[in-house]
Amino acid sequence: MEDLRRVDQEVFALVQQEEQRQAHKIRLIASENYVSAAVLQATGTVLTNKYSEGYPGKRYYEGQQIIDQVETLAIERARALFGAEHVNVQPYSGSPANLAVYLAFLSPGDTILGMALPHGGHLTHGSPVSISGKYFNAQSYQLNPETGLLDYEAIRQKAIECRPKIIIAGHSAYPRILDFPKFREIADEAGALLMVDMAHFAGLVAGGAHPSPVPYADVVTTTTHKSLRGPRGAMILCREKHAQAIDKAVFPGIQGGPHDHTTAAIAVALKEASTQEFKAYARQIVANARALAEVLMMRGYRLITGGTDNHLMLVDLTNKGIAGKKAARILDNAGIVLNCNAIPNDPRKPFDPSGIRMGTAAVTSRGFKEAEMAEVGRLIDTVIADPDNEAVQARVAAEARQLCAGFPAPGLEHIA
Repeated sequence: MEDLRRVDQEVFALVQQEEQRQAHKIRLIASENYVSAAVLQATGTVLTNKYSEGYPGKRYYEGQQIIDQVETLAIERARALFGAEHVNVQPYSGSPANLAVYLAFLSPGDTILGMALPHGGHLTHGSPVSISGKYFNAQSYQLNPETGLLDYEAIRQKAIECRPKIIIAGHSAYPRILDFPKFREIADEAGALLMVDMAHFAGLVAGGAHPSPVPYADVVTTTTHKSLRGPRGAMILCREKHAQAIDKAVFPGIQGGPHDHTTAAIAVALKEASTQEFKAYARQIVANARALAEVLMMRGYRLITGGTDNHLMLVDLTNKGIAGKKAARILDNAGIVLNCNAIPNDPRKPFDPSGIRMGTAAVTSRGFKEAEMAEVGRLIDTVIADPDNEAVQARVAAEARQLCAGFPAPGLEHIA
């Protein structure tokens, strides 16, 4: 980054500080990961100089000879990896991808049915503070209050009652595998399209560590970061009969020119995700999550649904006498980064909820395995057990940094 340092020392210094932070802290935010050096390099290429409104073979600007090949390569790799009939790789991120699906199939005021945000859903699945909740008649389904799990019969009854045009399966904080065949049955009975948002678990699907929604859904959206370990972008996978509607909704519906440097990085990440090494990585993510969940439960932590089947877990801290916001803050001070999160039927406000959410994709990218996850669980408990002790936080931060030093982060191997 010699040119960056010469031109803008302030930004250069901030980037260096962020490199240090990512290298020296245990990163457990479920939506974050480390990309490879190859993905980083593709993101920083001269492809950022190009404007490419339209699609391969049908652009509005000239000079697309190379760009068309880049985008086609990303599309072909995504189709092969996920077994999709059609793929659009242009969405800027997951929220625009979901919005494009709504634009393709809905009119303002139409009904959608998704998981309630406080129960593990996403803002774009119909939250009243999101455009998805403001422009559409957003209905929601919730977790069973006794089991903490999805109640598919209750979802079916809700769908029959409200007759949505789209049923959304997907989550941002639900630690269990979704029953895609059951969602398909419900959508068919209700006369709805089935949309699956697999942003969180796409990498697990790619690696064979999680069932694929593609055979069951009409449309699947995903980010390309998180567990897929690519750049900050998104994709929409759909059946061929919906291809034209989806493509028109992305462009010119909600976006202009795609970010071609991101498209190239997506292609690189998809090539990496097609390897045997990535399959082993995906399996280890799940194994690490289960190991961390077991350690926390043994230490008296209450996990929503009683464990995890995927990469994430949601922890209710009520019995520990500490709110989620404070827990996240002191853990960050101690070199362990995660986020506060609402739990189902949370009595506290969303900005200061009762829970914390954590995931294992990033630490697995570093090479952490079950033994390291046991150590991470011990460190978390050490901090939360004495929440006002800054000396404990400093000591744990030093231990976290030492643990990280033995597992250099991808793309940051040069950081001491």
